Amino acid sequence: MTPKAEESSGQGNRGPRLDERITGALVGAAVGDALGGPVEGYSPDQILERHGGRVHGIVGPWNGDAWRTARPIAPYHKGDGHITDDTLLTHALIRVYATVRDHLDAYAVADHLVPDLMTNPRWIPELEAEALPLHRIFLAEKWLVARLHYGHVDPREAGVGNIVNCGAAMYMAPVGLVNAADPRAAYAEALDIAGAHQSSYGREAAGVFAAGVAAACAPGSTPDTIVTACLSLAKDGTRAAIEKACEAASRHTDFESALIPLREAVAPYDTVGPDYRQPSLGARRPSRLHAIEELPVALAMVLIANGDYRRAVLGAVNYGRDCDSTATMAGALAGALGSPVPEDWSKTVAEASRLDLWAPPRTLTEVTREIHARDVHRRRAHEAAFTALEDRGCSD
Repeated sequence: MTPKAEESSGQGNRGPRLDERITGALVGAAVGDALGGPVEGYSPDQILERHGGRVHGIVGPWNGDAWRTARPIAPYHKGDGHITDDTLLTHALIRVYATVRDHLDAYAVADHLVPDLMTNPRWIPELEAEALPLHRIFLAEKWLVARLHYGHVDPREAGVGNIVNCGAAMYMAPVGLVNAADPRAAYAEALDIAGAHQSSYGREAAGVFAAGVAAACAPGSTPDTIVTACLSLAKDGTRAAIEKACEAASRHTDFESALIPLREAVAPYDTVGPDYRQPSLGARRPSRLHAIEELPVALAMVLIANGDYRRAVLGAVNYGRDCDSTATMAGALAGALGSPVPEDWSKTVAEASRLDLWAPPRTLTEVTREIHARDVHRRRAHEAAFTALEDRGCSD
């Protein structure tokens, strides 16, 4: 390809275009979510035994045809390409952006996200039925409705008191995409939005994940530049956990050899404990010393895979534990870097989940361009005002 052709195609040194990165991130997140769903909550050894080897693509429910009644996860049909609440909430946040068409804050969650969850029935793949999203999301997300709709709490403070987990972080990819190539702005906006949902290290992870997605969108981005951006913003236990997980990842080039070392690196910062199904007494409580597990592991898997989508997501899936959320994050990061999502996976997930996975990226791309234009106008107005102040000072 000639330099001119490269320039006209939006490729070359600059890498994928904005629309391609947004599509890669959002489709990649949804596919990662669907792949991780059927093995969520289990250990790598349990996954190995159940599937006779590692998971290498879309698999069926853990309990087969007994998924409707099998515990502990009934009545959810996890598997067969069904997305979970991670994607339901990601798409809900995109709908809020489509309504507001500007940067969001905690009030947008109260004014738009909560009513959407409560009043607009949608096809819920895991329930194999049309239902309110509120009926699918878990208690940490139902908190939004309880606190904001019924409790009338100040949206900026509504997250205080909720259990601390990855519930807010798991759907923050759109915030990073709206702030593409500006990790600091993504971090600040996600912290504001997530204040309605989470506190402590759960809220911090939301900000850092959004920053990582924004960093992944920058021209010339790499897994290393993503991690650098995350570490430049992350605080307390979140920063320490990312540092340790990525340090462990640097010694591996395949996820298989990294599964145990990564868990060992993250364990001191994780409050859930070794048995994911039976959280420890200190689980999910506020702390400046701890971190959610999913984000450090997702970043580590992207590093190990050198940004390759397939390898990063499969690493996250086979890590087990909360692997639908870990794979959602790894998929968003690798997709935003420009690594292609396997077409057979995305088509199967779209068909099985009865979702157009490519419509939300189109919507968010359009909105992102509008927001950027508005940002430029505001920035230039501020520059002009500041320059006038400086000029006035000189003339005085």
